[in-house]
Amino acid sequence: MQDAINRLDETTYKVRSQRLEMYYEVVSTERGWSCQCADHRFRGLKCKHIWAVEFSFAIRRLVKNETVISVINAQACRYCGSEQIIKKSIRHNKYGDLQRFQCKVCKRRFVINLGFEKMHASPQCITGAMQLYFTGESFRNVQKFLKLQGVNVVHQTVYNWIQKYVELMQKYVDKIQPQVGNAWRTDELYLKVKGNTKYLFALMDDETRFWIAQEVADHKGTSDVKPLFREGQRLTGKNPSTIISDGALNFQEASKVFFTKTTPRTQHIKDISFNGKIHNNKMERMNGEIRDREKTMRGIKTTQTPVLKGYQIFHNFVRTHEALGNKTPAELAGIKVEGENKFLTLIQNASRGPTLDKEN
Repeated sequence: MQDAINRLDETTYKVRSQRLEMYYEVVSTERGWSCQCADHRFRGLKCKHIWAVEFSFAIRRLVKNETVISVINAQACRYCGSEQIIKKSIRHNKYGDLQRFQCKVCKRRFVINLGFEKMHASPQCITGAMQLYFTGESFRNVQKFLKLQGVNVVHQTVYNWIQKYVELMQKYVDKIQPQVGNAWRTDELYLKVKGNTKYLFALMDDETRFWIAQEVADHKGTSDVKPLFREGQRLTGKNPSTIISDGALNFQEASKVFFTKTTPRTQHIKDISFNGKIHNNKMERMNGEIRDREKTMRGIKTTQTPVLKGYQIFHNFVRTHEALGNKTPAELAGIKVEGENKFLTLIQNASRGPTLDKEN
């Protein structure tokens, strides 16, 4: 049947009735899909119209080209490139143990440490500290945990690790274009920076919950957030068909960035509510994640902190989300980071260079 499913935007579909000459409206809500048909309204069933929309979603995801960030197997001599290497002793230091190797060809000994050269701590120790920090622990709590593992560092060292590797990963992931949907959400969250109120403006894809861009500004309703929207254009290579925000005037002004002379043009939805069909609950949920992180930090010391960018990477590429079927936003946006230790995979690939595998 032609035109059985019509997508109005990322949250609203029209599905044709099989028996009647009419369409039912299927809408995405925080509790899942909602349909106008009697089966769903009165019996609470997942009706055939919702099944049809979910099937349409699945088909769209299957046709995406996936970018795979693979685990790097650096089992080769760092001096001559030979793969004929053997394990040769353990290097012990106060930060942990590192496996040493010996090349059968050039006879030289070395440590395979891609991305962590000249670092005293092991890659597992550093990435483990980053995982602990971004899941809610403070620098001092991470320090105490590492001490229990026999790794003696000060809390400033943990901060230095995060600063170093967030910058490295950020440069890498910014070169990978996410395959986001056509409806984006934006909102602001107030932060304390050295005791002064600042606002974190964020841009998120509605379908995948991929955190596209961020900007820290001084004022809520008057700060220029056009750079935020331009960054979204640059990173995704597209304009959204719908931008969802609250009624702040600076969002309305910034949405002009998406203006085109040709149709269809970007629709700006700014009349939102928590209980209505159009809401910004997904953005509020992400704001809650950031708020939990800020409470542990007891405020932010500088607007140039690597923590906000680091949390964006953690949200997109490392943390799985129950609402996304225990997948990361990056996976739904066509970017798969392989391996159990995703921080390690990202850091090693960023250190090696932008060599990516494509799967159809």
